[in-house]
Amino acid sequence: MTTSMEKSITSKCKQLIVAAIDFGTTFSGYAFSFRDNWGKVLTNNWQGGSLISHKAPTVLLLNSKAEFVAFGYDAEDKYAGLTEDGEHEDHYLFQRFKMILHQDQELNRGVKCQDVSGKELEASQVFAHCIRYLKKHLMDEINKSTLGTTDSDIEFVLTVPAIWGDKAKMFMREAAVKAGIKAEHLIMALEPEAASIYCQHLPFEKQDLSATTLGVVKPGTKYMVVDLGGGTADITIHQKAEDNTLEELMPASGGPWGGKSVDDAFMKFLTDLAGEKAMNNLKEESMEDYVEILRSFETKKRTILPEKEGNTTMTIPQSYFNHSKKCHKVKDFKDIIDNNSISKGRVSCAAGKLKWKNEHFREFFKKTIDSIIKHIDELFHEKLVRDVGIILMVGGFSECELVQKAIKDHFKDKRVIIPEEAGLAVVKGAVYFGHVPQAISRRSARYTYGIQTWPEFNDKIHPQNKRIVINGKPRCKDVFFKYVKKGERITPGFSKSQIFQALGAGDEGLECAVFISDNPDPKFVDDKDCRRLGILKVPISKRDTSYSDMHVEIEETMIFGETELRVRAKDLYTGTVQEVIFDLLKE
Repeated sequence: MTTSMEKSITSKCKQLIVAAIDFGTTFSGYAFSFRDNWGKVLTNNWQGGSLISHKAPTVLLLNSKAEFVAFGYDAEDKYAGLTEDGEHEDHYLFQRFKMILHQDQELNRGVKCQDVSGKELEASQVFAHCIRYLKKHLMDEINKSTLGTTDSDIEFVLTVPAIWGDKAKMFMREAAVKAGIKAEHLIMALEPEAASIYCQHLPFEKQDLSATTLGVVKPGTKYMVVDLGGGTADITIHQKAEDNTLEELMPASGGPWGGKSVDDAFMKFLTDLAGEKAMNNLKEESMEDYVEILRSFETKKRTILPEKEGNTTMTIPQSYFNHSKKCHKVKDFKDIIDNNSISKGRVSCAAGKLKWKNEHFREFFKKTIDSIIKHIDELFHEKLVRDVGIILMVGGFSECELVQKAIKDHFKDKRVIIPEEAGLAVVKGAVYFGHVPQAISRRSARYTYGIQTWPEFNDKIHPQNKRIVINGKPRCKDVFFKYVKKGERITPGFSKSQIFQALGAGDEGLECAVFISDNPDPKFVDDKDCRRLGILKVPISKRDTSYSDMHVEIEETMIFGETELRVRAKDLYTGTVQEVIFDLLKE
């Protein structure tokens, strides 16, 4: 079926296909569409046991040499088999590791991931293995219907949370290139933006009003995009412009309040009940059972209802009970429950099953949901957000009815929309973004960006402790020269330039530190709310030796408003323009 969007807008992609890879904290997948019929987005089904899903678990199995063995459900099953044979110790099993990129300030190229047993490996290898596998699976799927498709026929789109910083985005780009995706055929899509683009044009089912589309809202309408994934809650405010593009009104915000935090609460309960030693023994000796517990909870998590009375029962592998009883030195697991203040009266055990009253089972969700609502509440107190009347919920965790009801109940005066297949909104929207990248016409700067400068010292405005003398002239050190102010609304491609001067033609290049700040008006680069983003390496072109005594002037331009920060340099003497290496990940 051809969408109304497709009829009126032509794909701007030069490649035959746009393929999006949604690399998630708990689940990952892909989607693609052909340029000539780009509104028809195709996805894949993955199967693990009784679970069939549009995404596979973000789980990676490597051998002792850190070579690829398996991904997804297959990785879980193979590792479980290895534990039975006692061969798992010389393998790596990585799961739910994407959240290490959430700590953007501490991120560097050498950061490492820990596998389930605590063994470490460079994160860049782990991420690259996963992306490489998803890319290969995608290519195989495309070639089932379109033989002879090559990498050059595809524009790849990689999704990233909007609340991530520039370092995390650069890290993902490097991992994708390492995985075999050509840099010139790779773009980034911010997850809530992609979901918003997707929802502009498709019908919605789960809403109180009659079926409609968000696309019919009038220009000027504002709405909040609440993207709840496996790892993060990623929230942005969009406004529909007169030309039907989208404008971001405020920098994205959020936190680690995705479905994983509910899983963590549940697994902490089981660990507190059994004992940490028992749970470690379970993972060591019966990984298949440990994985089965996680899969069973995933099913329950998707089906628990907000107000239904009664009980939630989960079949728990016998090995869990055996390890627990052994560690507690009791014959009956009931004794463990009765002697544990956390579990007594909240859970019961019979015939290999744990049973909670529904009201107690729902408590695993409470802290996460409360954090989401508290943050949304705070946003509605912002001046630009007070008149927002629509909340658009997307992402896999948005499909949870507990989350939906909590947000609807708390924000009764808002219209809450949850699209059909909310969990696929990001990956399908990322495909759309690859075809129509101009769909986002304005973004809000997440930080204040600037560089370090040394202006002439002024006694009236500069502190004495910043006074230094350079070439006989008093200067003020560490001054923050602002390029873009936090919250400033900028169009994609918006640029700011500055001219640098080298001492002589013998210099091979200039290095300039780029700083960011959460303060809209920082004064100095060493203020407490400032931090160095990375080093800008500006190359200097070779020139005729007759000009060796000349000062070399380089115009450095930083390009903002896109999903990634870009930099270019122009030699003002030769006119040469080139992309600049921006090393965001210095250790």
